[in-house]
Amino acid sequence: MGQIPAGRDGSGRGEDAINPRSGRRETEEERADRQWGEILQELRVAQTGVQILFGFLLAVVFQPRFADLSTVDRNIYVTTVMLGSATAAALIGPVSYHRLLTGRRMKPQTVTWASRLTKLGLGLLFCTMCSTLLLIMRVALHNVVALWLVGGMALWFALCWFVFPLRAIARSGNGAEDDTDGAEDSGDRDS
Repeated sequence: MGQIPAGRDGSGRGEDAINPRSGRRETEEERADRQWGEILQELRVAQTGVQILFGFLLAVVFQPRFADLSTVDRNIYVTTVMLGSATAAALIGPVSYHRLLTGRRMKPQTVTWASRLTKLGLGLLFCTMCSTLLLIMRVALHNVVALWLVGGMALWFALCWFVFPLRAIARSGNGAEDDTDGAEDSGDRDS
């Protein structure tokens, strides 16, 4: 097995191993390993919520009151189930991607695609949550107030999930994405 030549600091890494964005001394593989661990932690949170929501959606069709739903509400339900399925696929996709590419020395590419699938999954989760709320509020309220409540909650989700993080990026003056297509170095400067 080859060894990494010792750098000036005796760490086994040369000066070029310092990540200019984070200031960390890590090889590309170490960086990919760290980012993969971060993505896994993020996915664990999202996947649990998606699984609970999807389980709820699948059970709705077997409830006696489902037969009483209007055509519009049934269409919203079908759309919501399809969005939930797409969300689950996108958020579970990185696991499959990693498993199929393990041992092929493609960890940086795996991190890039996992990051992309996670972002797509979050967008789909946003749509799934809004669609689920719309169905529930329409059944519960039977009036236009449902649309206003869902619109307000959609705005809140958008602020929390997208606007606040993008605003933080804009304020930091660090809008450029790294070579992993946004596999975040969040917290690197503080770590």
